[in-house]
Amino acid sequence: MSIARLAIAVALTALTLTPARSGDTATLEILGFSEDGKIFAFEEYGVQDGSGFPYANRFYIDTQTDKFLPDTPVRVRLDDEQATIDAVRDEVKTKAQSIISDDILRRNQGYTVGLNPVTELSTDPHRITVNPRPVFPPIDAPLAFTLEEKVMDAPENCELFGPRVGFRLLRIGTEPGAETQLLHDDKSVPSSRGCPLGYQLAGVQTFYPEGGNPVYAVILAVRAGGFEGPDHRYIAVTGKY
Repeated sequence: MSIARLAIAVALTALTLTPARSGDTATLEILGFSEDGKIFAFEEYGVQDGSGFPYANRFYIDTQTDKFLPDTPVRVRLDDEQATIDAVRDEVKTKAQSIISDDILRRNQGYTVGLNPVTELSTDPHRITVNPRPVFPPIDAPLAFTLEEKVMDAPENCELFGPRVGFRLLRIGTEPGAETQLLHDDKSVPSSRGCPLGYQLAGVQTFYPEGGNPVYAVILAVRAGGFEGPDHRYIAVTGKY
């Protein structure tokens, strides 16, 4: 074997023996709504790439204002590689029960009417149209949303990844004469998102409170620069209709 071929063979062998490196993708769990639909809650959890520390974050959103409730999100990370995901999830759950109990949220979970996991490659990541509840034939107008990405600032801590990306979210009118509504338009990127590289529509959750207006939560997956590769986290935009 020539020296050149031997060098190539050694390089290929080294590549096959190198462990795969990738960012971490949080697992999403819908917790539910308050009985009147004024609160929406979800959790994301996983193991950090690089550190190996388990984390769990809970988000509680006022659906009337699309703002976080006071003292939320609730974030827990156990700085111990031997700690388990169950342990960190138990801790974040305990800390959050004073906000609203999981029992109430579970009884009012609503409907998962759209779901596009980040592993799905065949759907449009920037547009989703759903029947807002599982009634057939449908008795409601469809809910339709479009997501637009926009290049924002490039702070020093994100220089390695390039400019940070923000987003606009619109609700598209699906009935004659219905207007498009702007639901969210980033003017800046909050530091809590890290160094976002892009977004995709991950799901839609709806809830029909007794005697009240139905509400929805549009879940977005945020792809951000991580220690070993792109990480995926979740945010939500809420509203009523």
